[in-house]
Amino acid sequence: MQQDALKTYLTELIPSTSGFSAELEQDALRRYIPVMDREALHALITLLQMNGTSRILEIGTAVGYSAIRLLEELPDLEVISIERDSERAAEAEMNVKKAGVAERFRLIKGDALETAAKAAEYGPFDALFIDAAKGSYEAFFRTYEPMVKPGGLIAADNVLFRGYVPGTEEPESHRFINMSDRLRAFNASLMASEQFQTMILPVGDGLLAACKRN
Repeated sequence: MQQDALKTYLTELIPSTSGFSAELEQDALRRYIPVMDREALHALITLLQMNGTSRILEIGTAVGYSAIRLLEELPDLEVISIERDSERAAEAEMNVKKAGVAERFRLIKGDALETAAKAAEYGPFDALFIDAAKGSYEAFFRTYEPMVKPGGLIAADNVLFRGYVPGTEEPESHRFINMSDRLRAFNASLMASEQFQTMILPVGDGLLAACKRN
C-alpha cells in the first residue's frame, strides 16, 4: 500500500499531457498497445535533456507515442526509429504527422536485427533507446551500442518486467521465465561493465540508463 501511494504521489507530480499525444496514449491503452509508463517516460526525457541529446535511435516504434512525446519535449531532437510491424509502422507515420513533428522523425521499417546498416546511415547517435522484444535486448544492445557516441546515453524500458526479473512476482509461463532470465542477464552485464556507468530506476516497469564512458 505504501508503494502504491508513493507511485501515485510521484505520478501526480508529473505534468500531464494534452492534445493529440494525450489522445494517442488513451487510444493505445484502450487497444492494449503497450506505451511507455508516464513516470518512466518523464525520467527518460529528463535524462535526454541532461545529456544534451540531439539525435536518438529508438528500437521499437509501435504507434509512435514515445517518439512523439520525446519530440514534443525536446525541440532540437531528431528521432530515428525502427519498427518491424508494418501496420504499426504505418500508424506511427500517420501519428507523427498529426502531432506536427514528422520533419524530425525518420522511420526504418523492418526487424531491428536486420536493419543495422540502414540505421548506421543516420549515425552516430547521442542516445539509444531500446523498447522492443524483451528477450532480444542483449542482441539489440550488441548491434547498436557501437553507433552511440562516447559519453552517450543508452536506455532500456521494462527491464524489471512486471516484477518477474527481481522475483517479486511469479512468471505466468515458461516464455516469461525465459524472457525474465534474459533480462536479468542483460541488467547484470551492464551493471558490471566498466565501459558504462549504469543505473536501474524503479520507475514504470523498470528503466535502465547507461552512460557510455569516454
